[in-house]
Amino acid sequence: MIAKILLPALVAATAVSAQSSTCTKATLTVNSAADATALSSCRTLKGNVVIGPDTGDTIDLSGPGQIDGDLTMTSNGRIVSLSSTSLNSISGTFKLQNITILSTLSFPALQSVGAISFQSLPALDELSFGTPGITEAKSVIISDTHLNSLDGIDLETTSLVDINNNGRLTEFNTQLGNLSDNLNIQANGKDLKVTMPNLIWIANMTIANVTEFSVPSLEHVNGSMRFDSNYFESFTAPNLTSTGQDISFVSNSELTNISIPILESVGGGLTIANNTGLERINLPKLETVGGAVKFRGNFSSVSLPEINDVKGAFDIASTTNITASCDTFEALNGVIQGSYSCEGEKADANDDTSDGDSGSSGSSGSGSDDNDNAGASVAVNSVILGAIFIGAVAQLL
Repeated sequence: MIAKILLPALVAATAVSAQSSTCTKATLTVNSAADATALSSCRTLKGNVVIGPDTGDTIDLSGPGQIDGDLTMTSNGRIVSLSSTSLNSISGTFKLQNITILSTLSFPALQSVGAISFQSLPALDELSFGTPGITEAKSVIISDTHLNSLDGIDLETTSLVDINNNGRLTEFNTQLGNLSDNLNIQANGKDLKVTMPNLIWIANMTIANVTEFSVPSLEHVNGSMRFDSNYFESFTAPNLTSTGQDISFVSNSELTNISIPILESVGGGLTIANNTGLERINLPKLETVGGAVKFRGNFSSVSLPEINDVKGAFDIASTTNITASCDTFEALNGVIQGSYSCEGEKADANDDTSDGDSGSSGSSGSGSDDNDNAGASVAVNSVILGAIFIGAVAQLL
């Protein structure tokens, strides 16, 4: 009688124990399609999932809904397709690096990850992340891929976005409202259009090699804002009032217009240099600059009607006649605390593109995530076995 009661309980306990040991490890290694299939009955994978370098051409992780840890694959030259129809969250980093022939990345249910790091994926031209796609991630790094868009990554808030060296990338539309660390976009496709309609607040941004850049809602930059070697004709920030550190526009060859109509304060230096198509500089509400002002170019007019405090040097040089503008600035006794220079008809005005003394230093950062792995399966199994045994004894009584 006792055996009839205990035997099923022990069988059940053994099955639960086996599943627990399969689903919970410090590192869950997938070296083949069979290894992936063995995990398909797990609801949650507790540990870091590592896909090895010598898999076959297809790995399907369908079955589990969550990974409590990282999902990592590096230096795999064999895999063509990585997918999961069920996975909706990864608590750690989703890292793909140096995967040379991966052309299909399909995770239609995935919405939340700790961080995204996709680097050196030369055959991947699109992301299949469903709708709305990934809406939560602490950081995003997309580097050296074959992607032509980032559809499927649609965050509202994050700390770091670094998109670089994606030669076919032509479009990046995002609903980001704030970004607490760095936005870095550079060395992507020449026709890249960046649209950020909801961005209100950002810590730092560095933008280079972009054809269009739209931030109509931007109000405050806590750190620096830098634009180097872009292709857009106009930069407009109608709601921007202040930056905590530098503003820099350097060597944007197509730039003819900078419109920041209500900018009042620049915490660091203000540099506008070698933008050869820019004929006028007009910042009608700017009052204070915490570092140096340095303007170099072909402009014929500079207007800063409200300026009342420049804590660093004031250095303006143009290839054209700017006598009228210089006459205005020479009257600013006490406003400029550093050295003063204003010179027109200077042939080499565009040669000096270095920043002026900002009086403050920029900041940069990169995203990282520390993830606590699940505890060893022994503790879990002990609890399960204990509960089953107590139940069996209760039946005997």
